[in-house]
Amino acid sequence: MTSYSLVADVGGTNTRVALAQGTELRPDSIVKHRNCDHSGLAELLVAYLDGQDNPVCDRAAVAIAGPVKDGAGQLTNLNWQLDKARLARVSGAGRSAILNDLQAQGHALGHIDDCHLTTLKQGQDVNPNAAMLVIGVGTGFNCAPVFQTAKGRFVPPSEAGHLTFPARGHDQWDLSQFLDAQLGHVAVEDVLSGRGLERCFAWASATMGQPRTATTTDIFAAADAGDPAAIKAIGAFVTALGGVVGDLALTLLPFGGIYLVGGMARAIAPWFDRCGFNAALTDKGRFSDFLDGFAIRLVEDDYAALSGCAHFLAGSDNQS
Repeated sequence: MTSYSLVADVGGTNTRVALAQGTELRPDSIVKHRNCDHSGLAELLVAYLDGQDNPVCDRAAVAIAGPVKDGAGQLTNLNWQLDKARLARVSGAGRSAILNDLQAQGHALGHIDDCHLTTLKQGQDVNPNAAMLVIGVGTGFNCAPVFQTAKGRFVPPSEAGHLTFPARGHDQWDLSQFLDAQLGHVAVEDVLSGRGLERCFAWASATMGQPRTATTTDIFAAADAGDPAAIKAIGAFVTALGGVVGDLALTLLPFGGIYLVGGMARAIAPWFDRCGFNAALTDKGRFSDFLDGFAIRLVEDDYAALSGCAHFLAGSDNQS
């Protein structure tokens, strides 16, 4: 009987689940679930396995958009929890793991087809053995450094989205004060996420004397139609993102490349040139030229985190 790995990528809105054989996903097994249709993650996984005729799974790995500690994870934007012991019971797997979703994306780097990668910025010296950095911009914000070691790939977790938003310049300071009045503490994720763009639009329209609210979809459509508030909101988002990416690059020195993932990253990338992303990225005084050494790529593979889970499990086997 064929044995599989159960792999899942759990976001704040949707969960993708698949079966893998070794490091290869079985394409006909990939299913995208709306989280609102399920009462919890364990129930969702049970329903998925039932729909796949309950295959034998000897390993299981789940990537969660939230903090993970000691084999247990809690989603940041949804009241779902899972630990590896319960995952083992649900899947029947002898080996199980809970990862942060950006960790899973980090394990996918180097295994993503070139057709799913778009180069946004060429680096001066791309070294495949150097550290890499994956940055997720979607329902939330986070990052994970990726290190190659003698014992294999090491991708430590972080919760970088909850760092204090580093406002720079008049507009960003004004935006941060506008949000501080509502939120008390303004984190990076409060600006650089889907909800963050909506907050940028609320601020931009208020500064123009016509306070409005809009969804991310409507903001992009309005900007395409020339709406000044929507364009200002997107500009604020892009320059804020450039500044944060530059800070993270200086912190982690990812000479192997920076990889942007997530729905908001894909949606906002076409505005980078128009709104000054690279100028904001390199606005670091004496180290402005230094920051041109980092290549930036956009990942357009919706299943990269699933692949990363499969490669993590395979790598764990090789290290055991």
